[in-house]
Amino acid sequence: MTSITKKVMAVAAGAAVIVGLAVAPATAAPKSGLKIAIIPKAINNGYFTAWNKGAQKACKEIKATCKYIGPTQATGPAQVAFINQAIQQGYNAIVLSAADQNALAPTLKKAKAKGICVVTSDADVADTKTRTVAVLPASSDRIGAAEVDWIAQEIGGKGKVAILSAAATAANQNAWIEAMKKQLAAKYPNISLAGVYYGDDDATKSAQQYNQILTEHPDIAGIISPTTVGILAAAQEKKSKGSKVAITGLGLPSQMKDYVLDGTISKFGLWNPIDLGYVGTYAAAECASGNLKQATGTKLKAGTKTYVEGPNGVIYLGDPFTFTKGNIVTFAKIY
Repeated sequence: MTSITKKVMAVAAGAAVIVGLAVAPATAAPKSGLKIAIIPKAINNGYFTAWNKGAQKACKEIKATCKYIGPTQATGPAQVAFINQAIQQGYNAIVLSAADQNALAPTLKKAKAKGICVVTSDADVADTKTRTVAVLPASSDRIGAAEVDWIAQEIGGKGKVAILSAAATAANQNAWIEAMKKQLAAKYPNISLAGVYYGDDDATKSAQQYNQILTEHPDIAGIISPTTVGILAAAQEKKSKGSKVAITGLGLPSQMKDYVLDGTISKFGLWNPIDLGYVGTYAAAECASGNLKQATGTKLKAGTKTYVEGPNGVIYLGDPFTFTKGNIVTFAKIY
């Protein structure tokens, strides 16, 4: 595990529970000299910069050659060109955060037909046969429920809330939103959902959507933005406009620190994207080495930790961790 990750876990003091941890070692170490393509939703996103840090750390440990390639716009069609590049250049494996859960399927099938191992990390695809395993932060129900609980605490359990999401095609975002709706219905009868707005993980469009929410719903009490680009744009707009709406969601502590310290946002959360890249790259290397298949109960060793596959080859890292004024300065120094 990275030194950065060790610092995170020490500060969290066990607050972020690692899911699927086991004591049994993996059966074999990955081969050295593998070529692995690391493909984010978009390369110009601080979240994926951190994700790639973990991937590159893993690459050094397993003596692989890893190239960080990807589009500047978080869309499935934009990612296809880079998957094709990895196929044409004879990579052994691909680590991918899918921007579109469906659009990538034909290209991923082509990669698998060429003997390239495909691992999704951070965001999965709908057709689980097109990849070997998915390394995800936590179950969608737990992520969505946590975000609803955060906003409910901020607005006193009543009022209208809206969701400022990334792209409508993002599988992880859609799963979290469905979990949010379930949590609202089950636990918060006095909170109503005004609507879901999409900023496409673009800072300008996310800011426009924030303002659209306030225009259409001047009585809005809170906004949940389950995307690092969206929550940052919302915080910037709230501060510049002097809005009173409560904001929470998923963000990078290094980007959100100032907005927490000045009271623009009280709390938000995230897992460690460095770990997602790190474990995802180990999974890709093990797969390319013939050591990892899609089978429930299969073990994956990444650094000092061993994880266990659940159904459909899904590996969960842990729950989102909550950031507040009390801990934001510490975590902002880490990622």
